[in-house]
Amino acid sequence: MSPRKIIPAASPPRPHVALPAQIEGIDEATWIDVIQKMDEVYSQLVKDEIVLEEKNEQLESSQQFIFSVLSAMSDVLVACNRVGDIEETNTALRELTGLDEDALHGMSIFKLLADSASIDCIRRIIERPAPQRISEVVELNLIHPRQGPVPVDVNCTQRLDGTGKHAGYVFVGRPMGEIKRAYRELSETHEALKRTQQQLLHSEKMASLGRLVAGVAHELNNPISFVLGNVHALKRYSERLTLYVEALHESASKEMPAGMREKLRIDHILSDLPSLIEGTLEGAQRTTEIVNGLKRFSAVDSEEQTKVDLNSVIARAIHWISKGAAPTFTVHWTPGDALNVTGNAGKLLQVLMNLIQNAYDAASAKNSSSPQLWITAQANGDVVSLFLRDNGSGISPDHLSHIFDPFFTTKPVGKGTGLGLSISYGIIEQHSGNLYARNHPQGGAEFVIELPLATPST
Repeated sequence: MSPRKIIPAASPPRPHVALPAQIEGIDEATWIDVIQKMDEVYSQLVKDEIVLEEKNEQLESSQQFIFSVLSAMSDVLVACNRVGDIEETNTALRELTGLDEDALHGMSIFKLLADSASIDCIRRIIERPAPQRISEVVELNLIHPRQGPVPVDVNCTQRLDGTGKHAGYVFVGRPMGEIKRAYRELSETHEALKRTQQQLLHSEKMASLGRLVAGVAHELNNPISFVLGNVHALKRYSERLTLYVEALHESASKEMPAGMREKLRIDHILSDLPSLIEGTLEGAQRTTEIVNGLKRFSAVDSEEQTKVDLNSVIARAIHWISKGAAPTFTVHWTPGDALNVTGNAGKLLQVLMNLIQNAYDAASAKNSSSPQLWITAQANGDVVSLFLRDNGSGISPDHLSHIFDPFFTTKPVGKGTGLGLSISYGIIEQHSGNLYARNHPQGGAEFVIELPLATPST
């Protein structure tokens, strides 16, 4: 569509009137009145001409504005008459089809469509007995000279003439190829991001799990050591009992078994067997519990939520950290009434272990000889709050707003991933709770966990 130049009308020449010679019956005053009237008419013509030129300029400016808007549109535009013959197009359509304005003008809109389904769709709209006055959105395929069919999301609107009668249609469409390709790339990027996030979560999980190794080794060493000791004792006892039983079967006299019984200390063995067996079972049971707890903690994809007593989770987290990486860490914690929440015990343990380990790291940096942590719990209504305060140097005000950002860490390179607090924050959010940090008035940093208490029916 190109702007059409509107040429204003030429200004009328100012009439030059000379007083005529004296005519019989008409005096000079009458001629002066006639000339004044002619001057008034001429002045009005000049004014009308000025107004016409102003209107012309406004019309030309509006036309140029409409042309610039149509040229700047990235959406394709086709205006056609009632039978589908093209009357106007814009630059986007001409670039898409590779045809110029002259070639498109008067062409049937059906020749722009790439398949029969698109042709049938437009035909139903154009040949509808009573055209709709509201717009209708359809999907069409336009012909592209190089790329073939191009999917376009088209808005079809009835066009009216100056009298309000149906004059044709306006089709405005947006090519969907770029959008679909961008959506596909976005979807692939999102999937890659999800995989990376899972890998990061797994890495942080393994980092937390690595802190358990020393504690697990220490914890398993006790039951395994006395299980092994008991098994060795039972092995010796079984050898003595075997000799005694064989002697019973081979000896014909009563004196021989009696001497053998005293020599092999059979009575001592019989009295010692129940405690050995009981200790062995206890050690095996403790080992099983430790392994099961470790398995629950290391389950990466488990989303099972049950009623969890925070007292037991806190005690276990303190135990692992104290027995493992922080043997000199003093934790002040006194369990109170049951603090039941609904959640995943392994994930909550991961959060508390991370916070306790961070507290130890912060307190050790300032008080290498006496790092300490105070843990208190408070239930208000249907919410339980846990407060973890260390005796470190606190959190810098510049860091408080970034403390839970992914990959943000104040630890030296190689000492922290910057993911622990971010993941802990996400876990608490998944449990419909809040996690925030602040500096305690008495010194040190304080982390607060708020979780909803489990309902009695949970």
